[in-house]
Amino acid sequence: MESTIAKRKAAEIKVSEMAEHLIGSEILKIAAEVNEKIRKGEKIYNFTVGDFDSNIFPLPEELKADIIEAYQNNQTNYPPSDGVLALRQAVSRYLHATSELQYSPSDEIIIAGGARPIIYSAYRALVDPGDYVLYPVPSWNNNHYIHQVGAKAIEVEASPANNFMPTAEDIKPHIEKVTLISLCSPQNPTGTMFTYKGLHEICKLIVDENYRRGATGQKPVYLLFDQVYCQLTFAGTTHYNPVTMFPEMRDYTVFVDGISKFLSATGVRVGWSMGNKKIIERMKSIIGHVGAWAPKAEQVAVAKYIDQIPHVTRFLNRFKENIYERLEEFYKGFTQLKSEGFKVDAIRPQGAIYLTVNFDLAGMKTASGDTLTDSESIMRYLLDEAHVALVPFYAFGGSVKSPWFRLSVGTSKVNEIPDVINRLRQALQQLKA
Repeated sequence: MESTIAKRKAAEIKVSEMAEHLIGSEILKIAAEVNEKIRKGEKIYNFTVGDFDSNIFPLPEELKADIIEAYQNNQTNYPPSDGVLALRQAVSRYLHATSELQYSPSDEIIIAGGARPIIYSAYRALVDPGDYVLYPVPSWNNNHYIHQVGAKAIEVEASPANNFMPTAEDIKPHIEKVTLISLCSPQNPTGTMFTYKGLHEICKLIVDENYRRGATGQKPVYLLFDQVYCQLTFAGTTHYNPVTMFPEMRDYTVFVDGISKFLSATGVRVGWSMGNKKIIERMKSIIGHVGAWAPKAEQVAVAKYIDQIPHVTRFLNRFKENIYERLEEFYKGFTQLKSEGFKVDAIRPQGAIYLTVNFDLAGMKTASGDTLTDSESIMRYLLDEAHVALVPFYAFGGSVKSPWFRLSVGTSKVNEIPDVINRLRQALQQLKA
């Protein structure tokens, strides 16, 4: 007799709607394909991931020693949910000394495991399902955070004419319905920055809108301002922040910051945020519930290190020189290719570790007779023929038809740049109109 148990059908595995429709990072997907080629023995110049080769760009020696010392001193239990007090105090002093920002370590600064938990907790603390979040494209990962909180996206397409930075004019038509504006300067993926005028006009727009909303009791417009690259600026450029520039922005701005980029410390996982104490308190609760703390030993070590501003300055000056040397060499290489008549271009580097480059190759034919149709096909052609890996702007929300790409120099060696440019030259020479 057939068992009744055998006739039963197990429930189909289903997950939440949010998880079901959450897409993976396009950047990491591209990087995985590149790494597979490398694993198979291909020589690939990989400029895809916004990270550092720690053999080329190691941690500051003093910070490394401080981390080891903290572990030897058994600083391995849970840290406070808002971060070790000594680090919050050190961050407060460091901000005041380097940017004139003044935030209380007791209730206006929070420490987390890098910038990502800061961004996630800010979205969670400020945005309700159905709220509108405005951000420029291209930009990094805003679409994923919006999906996770159930918000609605307003994408503002930034143009190369403005160095891919959004303007107040871009934002103004949407200002009355947005809850959060997410901006980054220096920008990922472009390496470009706000001018004083450009950021000031956006801040004034937000302040004026919040005065209007104050009369009606509406939730204000908030600004999430990612300045994690703010200390990596080059060639006389200046980083501006909304609060120093426009004091009325203090209650409405939540900063994203940390050591990942300016100390070549992406894997150390120490980030921080500054903002209104009510917002920071809510972010603390969110980070506490998901356990997204920075490790205690690393917090103790960073507190000790960044209080030694001469050490930080000495490291940072040398580090910036090395980053800028690579960016400038690549920029010169693309300028040379352009002068030779190839359909390429680049925007002069201003900050971060990125060069914005252009391959206007759609419609051209390869030696095998295939036609390049969009940035994805161009990306694969450059990878297969030049063995150079770049990230197209469609991975940052841009159109797949956009000819613009991000080139990250965190893994590059200066003596290899001429070979990279020559490989690109050879690949471009094979194309026919």
